[in-house]
Amino acid sequence: MTIRQPIVTICGHVDHGKTSILDFFRKTILQEMEAGGITQKISFTLYPKEKIEKNFPILEKNNIKLEIPGFLFIDTPGHAAFTNLRKRGGSLADLAILVIDINEGIKPQTAEVIQILKNNKTPFIIALNKIDNISGWRTNKNSEISLKRNIETQPQNIKSLFDERYMTIAGALSSHGFDADLFFNIQDFTKKIAMVPCSARTGEGMSELMMMLCGLSQKYLTEKLKLGKEAKGVILEVKKEKSNDYAEAVLYDGELTKNNEIAVANIEGNPIITRVRVIEEIEPLSIKFKMKEKVHAATGLRMQFSERIDVLPGMPFLAYSGDEEKIKSIFKKELTENIKTDKKGIIAKADSLGSLEALLVLLRQANIPVLKAGIGNINKNDFSNAKANLEIDELDAIVLGFNVQISEDAKELFTNSGIKVLTDEVIYKLIDNIVTFRIEKKKAIEKEKLMELATLCKLKILHQYVFRNTKPAIFGVKVEAGKLTPTTNFMNEENEDVGRIKNIQADKNSVKEAFEGMEVAISIPGVNFERELKDKNFLYSNIGEKQFRAFKKNKDLLTSAEMKILSEIAEIKRKKSDEWGK
Repeated sequence: MTIRQPIVTICGHVDHGKTSILDFFRKTILQEMEAGGITQKISFTLYPKEKIEKNFPILEKNNIKLEIPGFLFIDTPGHAAFTNLRKRGGSLADLAILVIDINEGIKPQTAEVIQILKNNKTPFIIALNKIDNISGWRTNKNSEISLKRNIETQPQNIKSLFDERYMTIAGALSSHGFDADLFFNIQDFTKKIAMVPCSARTGEGMSELMMMLCGLSQKYLTEKLKLGKEAKGVILEVKKEKSNDYAEAVLYDGELTKNNEIAVANIEGNPIITRVRVIEEIEPLSIKFKMKEKVHAATGLRMQFSERIDVLPGMPFLAYSGDEEKIKSIFKKELTENIKTDKKGIIAKADSLGSLEALLVLLRQANIPVLKAGIGNINKNDFSNAKANLEIDELDAIVLGFNVQISEDAKELFTNSGIKVLTDEVIYKLIDNIVTFRIEKKKAIEKEKLMELATLCKLKILHQYVFRNTKPAIFGVKVEAGKLTPTTNFMNEENEDVGRIKNIQADKNSVKEAFEGMEVAISIPGVNFERELKDKNFLYSNIGEKQFRAFKKNKDLLTSAEMKILSEIAEIKRKKSDEWGK
């Protein structure tokens, strides 16, 4: 039986040390590279068996005979959705390293990653990174002393601090449904998640982290790693160049030969058939690619196709057997399983298939429906869909973009359109922002409906500005609280009806409304100012009991100033009837 390399993804909260851990593994063999060279973006790292055995003598010391051919590490960018890189039937990663800063614990992005790993049923181990940042920590530089022994022999106050921090993380993981413990305390790795304390900076615990990867892969993943013959892979990124485009991809099963025909899925699940003109394979522990005639899984590739095709990041590809309908049904099943939309909802866009799937998972958890979902920048078509939502439900007139921008030709359309566009490069912030926006928008819509029944307003009469005494009376007022609109009916402090406002003027111009703090002139037909308002100071919206009860029922939609008006109106009304509005 031939087995392939396990595919390992390194994920976690930004700044917790994902790249540092991968860099540590790389640096063991890349010393000749120029400073900073290895920290540039590398989509994957091939770590062959012989290099692992040479660089990590801990395996031999613990009688671990390496049978897997090595690892293919996928370097996921800072945002968590790339943890969601998928292949047919599950996660692209066979195993994940979840990096948690032991001093900071589980952050929002960590929780998000845990949720994605859980949804994808991806097995993972935890790197409790940055142990050297525990104040007073004594780093072990003697390879003869085990990590366990060094932890146990730390000064008592440092050991207590370490215990408190790792146990807090274990407790937080428990709330996510995972039982976790330090790797050297675990007897059955099928029941507990292993936590490996380490420091990518000093190297302490890194050998144990590699040992755990090797041991768990061999014990639990061998069956899953059987190598098939049919080429299967995932496009990670498409690089466009003048001469030709090329796709960075992971081949996760089978063999691929130069000039093979492959089928790549588009967003609708239809196959795009093309020929692989050039194959370049990532060299072991390097950022360089080497031209190849044939490659086999699992490996990182750069491919050039025989013609320019519109390929999207995250899309699956398969060796083309000639049966287009069969491949179409495979792709459609794969995409419809993961991109499920609703009959109504918002518009969601992301930069890759994996990101989009992750975004949809998190939106579903937040109970936010999605009408349309797509890959790429926000465009005119997204505007049209969102505009249609304005008519149906304002709450859904939102375009959500994860790690994408608004295309230039669509920017003008969105300006003053009433459609809300929310974008961010951090997915959990995006989810927080849309949840907050929808709560506020829902309240605004409900308040608008409430205010259609009646307007709450309190006016202070400005006696120095009486422009006409009668037919109609025109005089100045200051909006003390609430909103003033024409046709609002007013009463005075004695619960005497004054009449309806006919017109509002600000700076000699008619206006449709006036807000708190504004001084305006109003006209009220049928009122004699001298006789009826000369000795009055305030006017109030003259609302009925039914309207009062509706406002009271929805008091969470009102401001404190509006609540105060409501209370004052009730006091005025109850001068004549004690039970008014109760």
